[in-house]
Amino acid sequence: MDTVSRALRPLSGPRFGDFLARGRDWLDERGRPAWIVAMILGFIAFWPVGLGLLFYMIWSKRMFGCSKRIRAPRYTAPSTGNTAFDAYREQTLKRLEDEHREFVDFLQKLREAKDKAEFDQFMGNRQPKADA
Repeated sequence: MDTVSRALRPLSGPRFGDFLARGRDWLDERGRPAWIVAMILGFIAFWPVGLGLLFYMIWSKRMFGCSKRIRAPRYTAPSTGNTAFDAYREQTLKRLEDEHREFVDFLQKLREAKDKAEFDQFMGNRQPKADA
């Protein structure tokens, strides 16, 4: 019976999880105000839906604008008609994005090194003195 239901699943059309994922992506494209409107409408229509959306927004950090999801490059410009310039611009933007990513990684490593040094200093100060 279980193998039959698995075999028929692709024929049954889109699943409910796919519907929810498409709805989440649609709301993400429109930003935090769309999530807030959806939550308010959920409270108006049926309060558990609004409460569920509120909990999901807090859990996924969408309520405070800390979502780290990046869907597309930051900047896409229309073609100018000059293919040489478009290629140069695309290479330059890609190089700048790579440099930015490397810089952010470098800053993260610096923060980790500073945190480790502070922790090591704390642990060194915390150890009981041998001569005491």
